[in-house]
Amino acid sequence: MPDVQTPPTPPGGKNQPMIDPKAQVHLGYWMLAIALMFLVQSLWSSYSNVQTVPYSTFQTYLKDGRINDVVIGHQTITGTLKTPDTNGKTMVVAVRVEPQLASELQRYGVTYSQEYTDTWLSEILSWVLPALVFVGLWFFLVRKFADKVGGMGMGGFMSIGKSRAKVYMENRTGVTFADVAGVDEAKAELEEVVDFLKHPQEHGRLGARAPKGVLLVGPPGVGKTLLARAVAGEAGVPFFSISGSEFVEMFVGVGAARVRDLFEQARQKAPAIIFIDELDALGRARAAAPFGGGHDEKEQTLNQLLVELDGFDSSSSLVILAATNRPEILDPALLRAGRFDRQVLVERPDKQGRVQILKVHVRKIRLDPAVDLEQVAALTPGFSGADLANLVNEAALLATRENAQTVTLSHFTRAVERIVAGLEKKNRLLNPKERDIVAHHEMGHTLVAMSLPGSDAVHKVSIIPRGIGSLGYTIQRPTEDRYLMTREELQNKMAVLMGGRAAEHLVYGHWSTGAADDLVKVTDIARNMVTRYGMAETLGGVSLEESRQSVLGEPTLPPQHDYSEQTAREIDCAVRTLVNDAFNRAQDILQQKRALLEEGARQLLEKETLNEAELKALMQTAPAAA
Repeated sequence: MPDVQTPPTPPGGKNQPMIDPKAQVHLGYWMLAIALMFLVQSLWSSYSNVQTVPYSTFQTYLKDGRINDVVIGHQTITGTLKTPDTNGKTMVVAVRVEPQLASELQRYGVTYSQEYTDTWLSEILSWVLPALVFVGLWFFLVRKFADKVGGMGMGGFMSIGKSRAKVYMENRTGVTFADVAGVDEAKAELEEVVDFLKHPQEHGRLGARAPKGVLLVGPPGVGKTLLARAVAGEAGVPFFSISGSEFVEMFVGVGAARVRDLFEQARQKAPAIIFIDELDALGRARAAAPFGGGHDEKEQTLNQLLVELDGFDSSSSLVILAATNRPEILDPALLRAGRFDRQVLVERPDKQGRVQILKVHVRKIRLDPAVDLEQVAALTPGFSGADLANLVNEAALLATRENAQTVTLSHFTRAVERIVAGLEKKNRLLNPKERDIVAHHEMGHTLVAMSLPGSDAVHKVSIIPRGIGSLGYTIQRPTEDRYLMTREELQNKMAVLMGGRAAEHLVYGHWSTGAADDLVKVTDIARNMVTRYGMAETLGGVSLEESRQSVLGEPTLPPQHDYSEQTAREIDCAVRTLVNDAFNRAQDILQQKRALLEEGARQLLEKETLNEAELKALMQTAPAAA
């Protein structure tokens, strides 16, 4: 029974009971059910009293006078019988037939009727199906557009401003400092960042704060991204990784929205690390003039990044790492104190660093116990961490191709040759005269290098074509890492480069195109000696050109000349003098060792390749010239 409540007596009235609203709803349900029951009963009664008959029977009922009244529809005729038939039906329904046809059929006493065709379904489908096809096509196109623009499925277009950063929760980056070798100084800098994230109170007891940003600067392949992942793995905090190019889109404002979303996600999961790889794609210096070629979308994105860096809370334990190999093009506003507080230089490893990196990578291969990684490291000066990883993989592939049980030093040596000099071109057949010229050319390089004091040791010489356009090669192995060179050492290097051309001129009395690459290298050394290092006696100790290299030593566009035509002529003369001196010096050495030159060329033609031991045995047949 519904609850009845008695509210307070309204002014000027009596107490009136109030029905609970829930009870009113229940009562409404009962009334609706009763009405539906009566409706169904009425329809069933009307249907049970109707009999469907052929049209000819209906005509007979008319002639017999059994029909009281008729209701004519579009396709049917419904008649009410004067008296119910034997089945108790009081109404009959027949499908109408064309009057002329009905009269013809009536003459012959044929029972006839017309089939009733219900077309409501086909009419509905004729409207609904085209609409469904149109809606389906529209959804398909919208999804494709969303995938292209947003890259996030059906929600891509709506979430175009969302950050695309890959989030590595906790320490699931799978990399720690144990996996990073050869960059001890950079690792030490980042270990302090890890300590800040792990123990912020301890480091803040004297008022210090964690660095807001750390910029990893270094050439490609030295392990900048690996270091950032190692920081996240050691700190055990969420790691947001994204590339600088992923912020910029075709729509203005999208990049700035993604920057805001990225930092908002990171703040919610602080302490955390944000890593932006290839920062130069996002942080390129802005144009000074409005029509300086700048991209408005990139500038808005960079401005938003600068704002977010300024908005860092020093107590939020949020650190941003970034990596670039082009620091000279970054916007100065990014590099000021308070944004990227630290710039960590990640250089190519030295010999000991290369040994450490090789120890990390050889764990994954079956290494021969006799392999000395010191020797492998000595063969790879200037190699980055990525280059060394590739070297180990190439050596393992060579051993696998030969069905060897382990990877030996010979495999590493051939892998270095393949990386440095290129793939052997065994199908490139030279005629006997060309082979003879190449043999004397390469032996000229070798004899000059082995005769001059302080030159890098010759590891191998070969006349097997390699790479693009190389008909032979001479590999020198530095005995140690060098960071500066004297004038005498540069002159020795130039003489070694001119040794091949000098040997050809000495033996054949002419020059060939085989020394083209040597001439480019020796001319470049000579020009640097004159214009950058101040080593030309006629011009004095003056630097005539700015460095044509970036901060990391990568080549850039030639600088503008800011000296007179007379000085340019003096530079050309000084360069020509240095190159000619190197050629004459190499030719003098080879003239003294003419017999060794011929013998070495003969052995090269016979064996095609001479290693270090065979070259030393060759040199022992005559004293070295100074």
